[in-house]
Amino acid sequence: MASLSMTPDEQQALKRFEAQVIQPSMEKLVLVQFTAEWCGPCKQLSPILDQIAQDFADKGVLLERVDVDAEKFIAAQFRIQSVPTVYAIFQGQPVADLTQYRTPGQLTQVLDQLVRQLPLGGEAQQKEQEVAPLLAMGDEVLESGDAERGMILFTQLMEMDAGNPKVIGGLARAMILAGKQDDAAALLDGVEEKIADDPAIAQARAQLKMAKAGEAAVDTAPYIARLEADENDHEARFALAQAAMAAGERDAAADQLLEIIGRERDWEDGKARATFLELLEAAGLEDGWSSQQRRRLSAVLFT
Repeated sequence: MASLSMTPDEQQALKRFEAQVIQPSMEKLVLVQFTAEWCGPCKQLSPILDQIAQDFADKGVLLERVDVDAEKFIAAQFRIQSVPTVYAIFQGQPVADLTQYRTPGQLTQVLDQLVRQLPLGGEAQQKEQEVAPLLAMGDEVLESGDAERGMILFTQLMEMDAGNPKVIGGLARAMILAGKQDDAAALLDGVEEKIADDPAIAQARAQLKMAKAGEAAVDTAPYIARLEADENDHEARFALAQAAMAAGERDAAADQLLEIIGRERDWEDGKARATFLELLEAAGLEDGWSSQQRRRLSAVLFT
């Protein structure tokens, strides 16, 4: 709308909105809550949005409120028919209608998606760009088996981004590689609930479980003898799989576990399958070896 067709009050309202919402939205995601003093649901939603905005502040998310009674011109431009109405604005345009989301969990989920999709200029994104190449280097160091260097690198990363689950998981994996299982367990036990299920944390937990299982040496000869006498001795085969996992022989472990699954997939409530998935998790679900083993599992299950 051309400014010449507006009243002075409308021009002032537009200037305020441009300063508070449009200009910041050029780099950040601005949540705009249309509200009113008389609106009960608005008062219930407001503290939830306040907390969400605080949680996502470092990721480039801001919160602004528009009182539809005080800012009737702005409300009219957005054709607000009821309150609360919540829009997400990026680069001057609405990119999502968040009105239907009323719980912290719902709002967190949708904002996580938006933050990943949009090129926001938040501190978290800048930090991620700085940390990403160092994380890749750390993974390469751990793959090479250099525990000492891995410990140094991931300790430095902790100083840069202590809340990053990839950093925490990497440091735990370095500790495990260095034989410091107790330190790794303490680190993993102390992670915040919101990142406890992150794949990087899950991978470190799986590696820790295998490392602890491998602390006691296992004489595999009796189990080999049992299998020679009875190929369906799943308990003996599972023991051999565990011994292979503890020794870092993941191919041998996978072979034994898949053999059990192929012969009796529900043995002991799917114990072999669950352990097989833990083996993949320890390797990293995006690892090429894990992808190959998932295809082998599918072939066993669906043929």
